[in-house]
Amino acid sequence: MYTHVVLFHLNDPQDAAEAVARLEAMVGRIPALRALEAGVDDAPSDRSAHVCLITRFDDADGLEAYRVHPVHQELLAWMKPRVARSIKVDFAGEP
Repeated sequence: MYTHVVLFHLNDPQDAAEAVARLEAMVGRIPALRALEAGVDDAPSDRSAHVCLITRFDDADGLEAYRVHPVHQELLAWMKPRVARSIKVDFAGEP
């Protein structure tokens, strides 16, 4: 299993719920995407991001297929102007 985690700091925190809805709308539309969790931070602090995304794939090739998939590219077109910054971690782990 290969996991991709992204934390998003948004320009406007009011966009967080819609961002999560749009992230979740990818489920079932990208063959390589095996699992997706997304949520809005419900305990804000100085260390918080606004949105967390966790996606899982069979392997790193699955992540690459997701990155270039048109559904993901459509999401990025909506997200990019709304994201102040993001941080990600990709790692291989047990299934």
